[in-house]
Amino acid sequence: MSRGVRVRVWGDLALFSRPEMKVERCSYDVITPSAARGMLEAVYWHPGMKWVIDKIYVRKPIQFTSIRRNEVKSKVLASSVLNVMNGGNKPLLISCRQEIVQRAAILLKDVDYVIEAHFDMTDHASDCDNPGKFKDIIMRRLRRGECYHTPYFGCREFSAKFELYEGDDVTTEYKGMERELGYMFYDFDYSNPEDIQPLFFRAVLKDGVLDVRDQEVVR
Repeated sequence: MSRGVRVRVWGDLALFSRPEMKVERCSYDVITPSAARGMLEAVYWHPGMKWVIDKIYVRKPIQFTSIRRNEVKSKVLASSVLNVMNGGNKPLLISCRQEIVQRAAILLKDVDYVIEAHFDMTDHASDCDNPGKFKDIIMRRLRRGECYHTPYFGCREFSAKFELYEGDDVTTEYKGMERELGYMFYDFDYSNPEDIQPLFFRAVLKDGVLDVRDQEVVR
């Protein structure tokens, strides 16, 4: 039984932040593989399997827009929480009046993708776990529109709609074109939990398809 699946995801706004933009966020041109994996994990996740993104199909033109949002410039520190748990008297609050700051963000608008992915079994699979079982659960949840939490495009306020894509071919924008997107965030390397490293790859959109299979990743 094939472990592959195609999922259509679409929405009004998306923000896949570039890490080099430290304060005011700017989105990549296309959804990143790690964001696509997160959307599939919102539909179904199990320790006995892991999602692997193969291709991302861009179904609508890449369009940017900008907005300004009210944010806070600080956060409650874990050390402060630990201090209070041990009997300390540090305040565990953020005053919006004092900490509020307005920041701009460059977003994608009117996005529509088809994510082509498969799953691999992991060492955490039990004796009763098998690819056929996982595939049946995934297909059933996609057809029913079930998810653990609402998938989102980079930020939780930019929610995404999703459905199982059952067509044979995927219609894309930028047919007959090749577009260099530069280095894009791929995922995190969790092989050493004490030193988690970001991974990047050179992204190329060819005929409206971002193929992430067999990509050379750099740290």
